[in-house]
Amino acid sequence: MTSSTNRRTMMKLGVLGGFGLAAPRIMVRAAHAEVPMSEVENPGFYRFKLGEFEVTSILDGLRPGDGPHPTFGADQSPENVAELLEQNFLPAGRFVNSFTPVLVNTGAELILFDTGLGAGAREGGMGRLRARIEASGYGPDDVSVVVVTHFHGDHIGGLMEDGQPAFANARYVTGQAEYDFWTAEERLSGATENAARAVQANVVPLAEKTTFIGDGDEVVTGVTGILAAGHTPGHMIFRLESGGRSLVLTADTANHYVASLQRPDWHVAFDADKEAAAATRKQVFDMIASERIPFIGYHMPFPAVGYAEKLDVGYRFVPVSYQLML
Repeated sequence: MTSSTNRRTMMKLGVLGGFGLAAPRIMVRAAHAEVPMSEVENPGFYRFKLGEFEVTSILDGLRPGDGPHPTFGADQSPENVAELLEQNFLPAGRFVNSFTPVLVNTGAELILFDTGLGAGAREGGMGRLRARIEASGYGPDDVSVVVVTHFHGDHIGGLMEDGQPAFANARYVTGQAEYDFWTAEERLSGATENAARAVQANVVPLAEKTTFIGDGDEVVTGVTGILAAGHTPGHMIFRLESGGRSLVLTADTANHYVASLQRPDWHVAFDADKEAAAATRKQVFDMIASERIPFIGYHMPFPAVGYAEKLDVGYRFVPVSYQLML
């Protein structure tokens, strides 16, 4: 090797060695740089096509809290519930509840199913429906039909704002049995008083613009109501059909993706008729599992869209991945 070759070789090694020595210093400086946490939130909506329909699930908010026992598995020991949760990689003493209204554009109507907790819940991180409808590309005035599955506060809370309809251009659809139950005079006292007064404030003022339906009635072409009582006396679910594809909006038929689905017989504190609710869970999710169709559950983990796989006991929630994109 000539001296000139040696010099060239050493220069190359020196350059490479320089980079090699400099890299750790750069990495050390970067590791100590202060990078503020992003305050940008998840947009809170998930959209897909169902035949000719456009479906958007919208996160009204998340509520962390103690549980799920005794709200779920109310007739079970804490140990039984804890064992099931731990088998499913969930903590036994804490859970997060989500609230998921659904927006459906049929091409002729923009239909909102349930309205969340409303503006009064915003300080607690809830009541985000209006903002997230807007983030999804629509506005409250675009909604032409509001469907209410049942009259619990987390479904009717967003119907009114400052004493006025929150969806100014909408008509309303709900179950006749649900309306009759909650507006009966005797509901204004006892255990149902608070819920009934919320109905008086949020639902009754809209009665003249409301169509009351029963089991098997259509909301619009391709959207059919199904009575699924138990959670409340007139609780309804809705089946969507478009372009040969189906989807079921199960509302509060099952409210925890493990405790209510894997153990459908377990009592849920919020179910008005616990045995009827358990029978309804099995009937509805037998249908969904046997037909292998997707569903959106109001309290399923956001985006709340998935499938139900039949197990020896109960069902397994299978979150959607790319199936609905194809």
